[in-house]
Amino acid sequence: MIDIKLLRDNPQFIENAAKDKGVTINVSHIIEIADKQKELSLAVQTLREERNRLAKSVSQATDHERESVIDEGKKIKVLLEQKEHALSAVEEELRTALLLIPNPAKRDVKVGKDETGNDVIRKFKEPTNFSFTPKDHLVLGESLDIIDTQRAAKVSGARFAYLKNEAVLLEFALVQHAMNFLIKEGFSPIIPPVLIKQDITEGLGYWQSGGNEDYYLVSDFNVDIDPDKPASNPLYLVGTSEHALVPMHKDEILQSKDLPKRYVGFSPAFRREAGSYGKDTKGIIRVHQFDKIEMVSFVEHDKDDQEHEYLLSIEEKLFQSLQIPYQVVKMCTGDLGFPAARKYDLEAWIPSQKKYREVTSVSTVTDFQSRRLNIKYRNGDKTEYASILNGTAFAIGRTIVAILENYQQEDGSVIVPEVLRAYVGKDKITPRT
Repeated sequence: MIDIKLLRDNPQFIENAAKDKGVTINVSHIIEIADKQKELSLAVQTLREERNRLAKSVSQATDHERESVIDEGKKIKVLLEQKEHALSAVEEELRTALLLIPNPAKRDVKVGKDETGNDVIRKFKEPTNFSFTPKDHLVLGESLDIIDTQRAAKVSGARFAYLKNEAVLLEFALVQHAMNFLIKEGFSPIIPPVLIKQDITEGLGYWQSGGNEDYYLVSDFNVDIDPDKPASNPLYLVGTSEHALVPMHKDEILQSKDLPKRYVGFSPAFRREAGSYGKDTKGIIRVHQFDKIEMVSFVEHDKDDQEHEYLLSIEEKLFQSLQIPYQVVKMCTGDLGFPAARKYDLEAWIPSQKKYREVTSVSTVTDFQSRRLNIKYRNGDKTEYASILNGTAFAIGRTIVAILENYQQEDGSVIVPEVLRAYVGKDKITPRT
């Protein structure tokens, strides 16, 4: 949520920043609502003070005066109820309007319409070259008997998969590798819930941006535990563990001495992949259910730039440890998303497609989510909203894709990255006879 003071002091900046993200807002109208809210708030405060004054004067009034004071109190009560009702309506109107304003991009983020405006800022290793025609990950996965999408389609439908045998070992090797690395860096490991309330999604900034269209609503789950009554606050399946990690400190005041507070979460993630039909329909690059290891940081309001580079460096170190070629891409405004102020993607080289594909991202959302979720920290005598960052350590499925394709051999076997061999228990995955 945007600070109303920033909106009043820099209305054109907020309007332009929203436009850069493809969102049209009427700042003048929002300020008018804010002015009305302020006016009604003062009126309500005055009437409450008058009501309290009259209540005290009743006990001090003479019998002759008491009736007049009581009548005046009744009039004040009616007027106060009217003003409180009007104030409540205007406050809701203002809250709704503010929730529709996207987080402005950082000043170093390039203005651009869509992904064509993104910039590659560095690369690691040259793309993998083979003396043979590389197979795609699904062909490899089926021949190695480690990925099965056909049986998954019978059970769950399209865009689901069974991971089997060494693919399972690879998954838990990646989890253990990332967890060991991040715990040494001071991150607290978390396995979060994968169902979150609808009002939490609003606090995260996905509801107003239309992002909830890509997430699964669990319509039959009634949080009120009454099967005959619709849920007042229905639940959504998380699209990443970040969705449950960030609101963990909702309505809390952290201590500045405890910051940065860093978490690494592991959980399944669920996406409807709305609007992506026909894209990556085969294999496990774009599926409805996948596992992720996600990082979340809470920092002081002026420390997020430093933390952003730190989280990006972790993502790079993890992929460097796998020796997989990648490039780092900085998003332009049009490809940034509603809550993010700056975002980097790490894209791994996929030999069969002869291009880089996104495998991780890392974003700072500044104080955008902390204002919505009321997450503050105490610094001396004052409290401030925390800055929040999130980043992917490993999106398991896509990382396995990158491993299979970059480490494949001409005979159809796949070399296990050296850093994972102790966890997998072998150096090579070979086709089953």
